[in-house]
Amino acid sequence: MSEGGQPENNQGKSRPADRRKARSLALQALYQRHFSDSPISQIEAEFVTDNDMEKIDGAYFRELLQGVDRSRSDLDRQFEPLLDRSVSELDPIELAILRIGTFELMNRIDVPYRVVVNEGIELAKRFGGTDGHKYINGILDRLSPRLRPSETRSRRA
Repeated sequence: MSEGGQPENNQGKSRPADRRKARSLALQALYQRHFSDSPISQIEAEFVTDNDMEKIDGAYFRELLQGVDRSRSDLDRQFEPLLDRSVSELDPIELAILRIGTFELMNRIDVPYRVVVNEGIELAKRFGGTDGHKYINGILDRLSPRLRPSETRSRRA
């Protein structure tokens, strides 16, 4: 079952590893979108063609890619007050990771906030700069209580 118990991939189940791969591909596609004028649908089609989607939660990949692209401004407004610089000064990888994490915190309550934060850290370790994971951790960790107050309440007690 998926992190939240939702079956989603072609075999009827979404394993955490399939979602991890979906996040990784979504990050790469959003990074490409950052530097491209191509429509998100074209970038999505390229990624689906170039990757073995049998080993990826394809529905989750599409949801992240389309949802993050569609709601960039709203997502940025959520974490912008927590930044030590402007959104435009963020590294494109860190920006994409923050947007994915914020999207998940806002829209995927079936994914525990700790999983969202940890996945953001792991993406930053894999794709980001040397200490980027620490920055991602700090922002998502401070954002979680604002977006998931009932889930994080016991943590603050």
